[in-house]
Parts: sequence; C-alpha cells; structure tokens
Amino acid sequence: MIFTNRQEAGRVLAERLEKYASRADVTVLGVPRGGVPVAFEVASALRAPLDIFVLRKLGVPGHEELAFGAISSGGVRILNTDIVNKLGISEAEITAATKQETKELERRELLYRGNRPSLNVQGRTVILVDDGVATGASLRAAIQAIRKLRPASLVVATPVAPRATYNQLRHELDELVCAELPDPFYGVGQFYEDFSQVGDEEVIALLERAQRREAGAKSHSA
Repeated sequence: MIFTNRQEAGRVLAERLEKYASRADVTVLGVPRGGVPVAFEVASALRAPLDIFVLRKLGVPGHEELAFGAISSGGVRILNTDIVNKLGISEAEITAATKQETKELERRELLYRGNRPSLNVQGRTVILVDDGVATGASLRAAIQAIRKLRPASLVVATPVAPRATYNQLRHELDELVCAELPDPFYGVGQFYEDFSQVGDEEVIALLERAQRREAGAKSHSA
C-alpha cells in the first residue's frame, strides 16, 4: 500500500486500533514532527487525548542519515554498539552528537508543550504513533523511557516498517500495530505519495486542535 499522505495513514491505523476507541484510560502520543499528523488522526478516531513524545536519532558523523543511536524525552539514550564499533565512532563524537541532539530535543519539548503539563501516563494505556519505522533504534529509546513512566500497557502503532524490525520490536511491547510490512524496504518515504516535511507550526496547530476537541468532549459529557 502507498499512502496518499500522513493523514490517510493515520486513518488506516485507526481502523486497526478500533478496540481502543472511547476508552477512558488511553493516551495517544505522537513523535514529532512527522508522527504527529498520523497520531492526530488516530487520537481523533479513538476519541482519545493526544500528546507528544520527542525522539532524536544520533547520526554517524558525515553520514547523519545513518543512526548509531537515539535519545528521547526522559533522558534516555540508546547506542547501537555494533555500528559504533564497526565505524570506529569515538567517545568524543558520541558526546558531541548527544549534546547537539539534546539541545534540539529540549527546544522541541519547550516549543510544543508550551503551558501543557508534563506527560503523565502512569496506569494508562499508551499508544505511541510515528509515521514509519526503519531500524527501530529511536523506538527502543522511546520504549525504555515510556516504561519508566509506568503505563499499564504500551502499544506502538506505525503505518509501515520492515518485517525484520517488526519481528525484533514486537517482543518488547504489549502490542505492535503496523499496517504494512513491505519487502524490500528502502525507506519510509517510498510508501507515501506526499512525504513532505512537517513544520513546527503544523505540530503546534494539531496539538491545539486536539486540546480543543478534548475540552469540548469533556464539557459535552459534564
């Protein structure tokens, strides 16, 4: 399947997550930036609150598109020791990349969260949504960090992932929902007609729309 855009991908995912609809214990988390439009559609369809969970990959110096690790909200860092050792990435390079990406992670946290309260998912069912998964390095950082927040269960939902990554990750989660498991897999973008970059403004606007929807739902049920 080729998705028209992230909105369509979110609606497709929501159909596979229908059992979580209208449950008072569910929180949907979008990974900024690209995962937020997908998560918005999921949260809207499930009538669940939407929040964010920030991830940043650590790129190999000179080949930043290749991740040797990842950091996440909550101060978790995961390193792929195979890549680090194979490419001879030094401790100084690891520290420099971590420092740079931590700065961007904190910028995004501050910008997107604004006056929203800190993330609290203790005892809740968390559905973490991204627009696609490649190696799963970033997700591993997210899984460790979210587990520290003591949710009742952790579900990851993504429109597309390689089957090998899916098989590795599904044992680390209560549930892994993936609409497409293509082979061969070259990159997430090949499965979208429109995979244009999502800006900060769009992320903020979607979070505000979700907040208004949630407030409206609460006042309606009161």
